[in-house]
Amino acid sequence: MSAARFAPIVRSRVATAPRFVAFRSISSTPNYQKSPVNAAKDTLKKADDVVSNAAVKGINKGENAAHKIKDAVGSTTDAAKSQTDSMKGEAEKHAGKAKGEAEHVAGKMKGKGEEAMGEMKGKAQEAKGKAAEAKREHLG
Repeated sequence: MSAARFAPIVRSRVATAPRFVAFRSISSTPNYQKSPVNAAKDTLKKADDVVSNAAVKGINKGENAAHKIKDAVGSTTDAAKSQTDSMKGEAEKHAGKAKGEAEHVAGKMKGKGEEAMGEMKGKAQEAKGKAAEAKREHLG
């Protein structure tokens, strides 16, 4: 037997960097965009929520004032009368403040709603103009 037959075989390895495969999403569908009507509905819904919350706060303040007045009635007549007048004034003050806040918020939201509707009408006119222009280009 020959010595070459028992000679060790040396193999060398070259270190390679790991390979990364990047996948990209290819889509033919456009991004979801809200229509002008849906955007206006969302704006008006938010405005309604804000106005409703302000009204509920005013109602709660009125109820608290009413409870204070009822508690005051249990004391002596003269003290109750003065306390009732005081609480009535306080209740009216809180009710007026809550009403003012609600009217302010309602006006603000109404303005935002009108602004959104105007913007939506402008976008609709713009889309209508683009469609007419595309039609002219296609037919002309």
